[in-house]
Amino acid sequence: MRRVQHGDVRAFESFYDGLWARAFGMARTVCRDAGRAEEVVQEAFAAVWKNRGSYDAAKGNIESWVFRIVHNRAVDSIRREAPHQRRRSDEELLAEIEAPGSLADGLVDRSDAEAVRHSLRNLPQAQQKVILLAYFGDLTHHEIAGLLELPAGTVKGRMRLGLEKLRDGCDGGGLDPPG
Repeated sequence: MRRVQHGDVRAFESFYDGLWARAFGMARTVCRDAGRAEEVVQEAFAAVWKNRGSYDAAKGNIESWVFRIVHNRAVDSIRREAPHQRRRSDEELLAEIEAPGSLADGLVDRSDAEAVRHSLRNLPQAQQKVILLAYFGDLTHHEIAGLLELPAGTVKGRMRLGLEKLRDGCDGGGLDPPG
């Protein structure tokens, strides 16, 4: 990051390439729209470049700083939307689980995918959010903690409880747990 702070464009390109996929995944989770997520990530990295001198390693991890910028841009993007264009419902996000390349590809049939969607819908919002950020946003517990401004232990606890409830919900629906 030191080279980036001194204006090294090639170092920034490498930095960008290394974080883009996770930044995009997180932005897509928040925006729930791939096109908007791409715009958000571009705006966020432009802001990172413009404000590269303001990063202070003593205040936290560089990735958490970048993901906070991406998250803030994504939330701002949603707030700017017209009311009739508000972000898609959680129902629509959960329905994406059935899309090709999603979690449902590893499931045996449609009823299994429905059991997963149903279980996700029934999780408390805090647990659902950390699971979606981890599995669909491809973020680590530490990155989620930085993003949500929560202690890592809280994120881990919410993840554990949410996954237990998800497993129990799927077991109750006749879905065999993996393993």
